[in-house]
Amino acid sequence: MHLELTEEQTMMRDTCRSFAREELLPKAAEIDERGEFPKEQVQRMAEIGLMGVAVSADYEGAGMDNVSYALAMEEISAGCASCGVIMSVNNSLVCDPIAKFGSAEQKKQWLPDLASGRKLGCFALSEPGTGSDAAAQTTVAVKDGHEWVINGSKNFITNGNDADMCIVFAMGDKSKGVKGINAYLVPADTKGYSVAKNEKKLGIKGSSTSQINLDDVRLPASAMLGTEGLGFKVAMTTLDGGRIGIAAQALGIARQALEEARDYSLERQAFGGPISDLQAIQFMLADMAIEVDAARLLIWRAAALKDKGARFTTESAMAKLYASEMSNRVTNKALQIFGGYGYCKDYPAERHLRDARITEIYEGTSEVQRLVIARSVLTGGR
Repeated sequence: MHLELTEEQTMMRDTCRSFAREELLPKAAEIDERGEFPKEQVQRMAEIGLMGVAVSADYEGAGMDNVSYALAMEEISAGCASCGVIMSVNNSLVCDPIAKFGSAEQKKQWLPDLASGRKLGCFALSEPGTGSDAAAQTTVAVKDGHEWVINGSKNFITNGNDADMCIVFAMGDKSKGVKGINAYLVPADTKGYSVAKNEKKLGIKGSSTSQINLDDVRLPASAMLGTEGLGFKVAMTTLDGGRIGIAAQALGIARQALEEARDYSLERQAFGGPISDLQAIQFMLADMAIEVDAARLLIWRAAALKDKGARFTTESAMAKLYASEMSNRVTNKALQIFGGYGYCKDYPAERHLRDARITEIYEGTSEVQRLVIARSVLTGGR
């Protein structure tokens, strides 16, 4: 196994690292404090090809691999976790399923604008009463001649308030269970489509998390993504890839927290010297460094399998589970190293802890990841 990055991958990592340190990190606290969509920063991300990293250049994407995408996500999230999740959703949950399941016409219609960053997308699967139980869709799609009419509500939709389009999942035939779910490509300016509420959150405050209402939303048959009854497969396949992005986001948050805690420990004086001389601090830093590296390797493995076209469901679940829980442990230790200052907004440690927490929840909770992994273990990886 070769763990060395290619020249192209190294260039992507280094470009994103410089961009994050120069343009995102200095603004991250302000973005968090204001809780507003970082339009200027997202536009700059689009300009350097980060809104469609793995999308073919034929559709104005960067045409790179998924390892490069994971590298980019780590660096951008280290600079600003809100920018990281905005980027992740557009790449993993919007561009990816359109590229995989979309018709030639749909790819031509949507991918250039999304991959270039001229438009932003969101992914609407969760509902007010259905989160992890994604099969229990109550949003319904009814055929009316050559059109579909959709009614229902979607909840906790990342990018919801700022998206130009949305991939909406709805039950087309309840009698068929999960095989009755369809996916639709819905422009945000469609009559009946509205943002009902924007959540006030603990962290990741620069990205909107919204409730979307669908009231008699009429769509042509051509708006269906994939074939009738394929919606659940579209959703689950998409989330497999999305978990790589969120794992990389968690990694970026943790790595930044580690680096800042290390630097602080070298400066903070106690007991006649820097606290980095204290074994208790050294042990925490050592544990944090091990966990960050372990998460990175799990993420790279999942991304490499996706690039090969191999099955990666279990590997992405492992990466997402470990990286998200690791990020919470590492950011908690980082705050502890900062001591009382870590609890204050004058330092970024508390923001990293708040931002890390959601990574254990969205795009599949830790409990769901354990179910996926356990199922693989019990069936011998089949």
